[in-house]
Amino acid sequence: MSFDPLVSLLAAIGMLLIGALVNRKISFLSRYNIPDPITGGLLFAILASIALAAADFKITFDQPIKPIFLLMFFSGVGLCADLRMLKRGGKALLVFLVLLLPFIVLQNAVGVTLAKLLDLHPIFGLVAGSITLVGGHGTGAAYADRFAEVNNLQMVMDLTMTVATIGLIVGGLIGGPIAQYLIKRHRLRSSAEEAAESHEFNEPAAPLDTISALTALAGIFAALIAGQSLASHFSGGSVTIPAFLWCMLIGIAIRNLLPFIGVRFDDRAAELIANVSLSLFLVMTMMTLNLVEVALSAGPFLAIILAQVVVIFLYVVFVCFRFMGRDYEAAVTSAAFIGFNMGSTATAMANMQAITSRHGPAPTSYLIAPLAGAFFVDIMNAFILTAMLALPFIGG
Repeated sequence: MSFDPLVSLLAAIGMLLIGALVNRKISFLSRYNIPDPITGGLLFAILASIALAAADFKITFDQPIKPIFLLMFFSGVGLCADLRMLKRGGKALLVFLVLLLPFIVLQNAVGVTLAKLLDLHPIFGLVAGSITLVGGHGTGAAYADRFAEVNNLQMVMDLTMTVATIGLIVGGLIGGPIAQYLIKRHRLRSSAEEAAESHEFNEPAAPLDTISALTALAGIFAALIAGQSLASHFSGGSVTIPAFLWCMLIGIAIRNLLPFIGVRFDDRAAELIANVSLSLFLVMTMMTLNLVEVALSAGPFLAIILAQVVVIFLYVVFVCFRFMGRDYEAAVTSAAFIGFNMGSTATAMANMQAITSRHGPAPTSYLIAPLAGAFFVDIMNAFILTAMLALPFIGG
């Protein structure tokens, strides 16, 4: 059965609402900040995979709008970024990047070590390391082509896509619970929660109206269109800046420059549109997963991924959280760290969204996570992988 774009969008909205309902009905899921789109999308993927295995009934979606939703989200993030409130972002970004480099090395070391113990080619350890867990499906596909041609590794493309998919799921499932563990253990509070506890209430904000929503939507679309245009124009450069980062940067410029000519944005409207866009992107992604294929292809890679989960938990709790400041922002940033080191930048943002919707805003985290996940991580990853593949016991 094939769904056209409009029906595909309706199905995604339906599963997103179901995911939200399930998360609110099952206290464990809400307590540990599991994102609504992860829950709804996985439920659909499970049912669709059962239908495919039991009755050879396959559902396909036409989702041309899915990448637009991701760009809308990052445009909205930029539109909410008041640079006057983000002075700490530069220092925090630098610390975050310094923490990333040794972790990527560690992630690959764990993968290669376990691959050798499981009698697999060491390259499969990199596949179950930063190639897929940091790089995602795109980076994984690029390296898989090379490994199939140069190293003559069989089924490497299928296995690469499988590991990337598992990482995407796991990153969305563990980021929220680990951040909640840190918040509870250290009794952390967001600025909004501290204000509520001290009874420091501001004047009630005016309700959102049509003009506020349309102004925010216009800003988001302007950033999206300009960002796509700039990404296309500079795509042939030596360093490629992804479209979503262009969109976010244009959104930041719009947010901070237009007030000088009297145009102001209601952050609540931009945040609402951005959150809806991200949720729809993620639920669409999760709904198209073939979990039967993933389960059949995973094999010994499940053991490596399990070890990677343990490693990232320990690194986040004892290194990332500590050096990012041991506060509420550090806990939110830790969830983002898990998201794009096990899945993707979108997963990182969804993890943060789930936490901040419950506990309150984390503006510094929302600035540094997409910047780090955009191209700094990819540059680090490419450098580390090049060095490791040059080692005779891995790439030789």
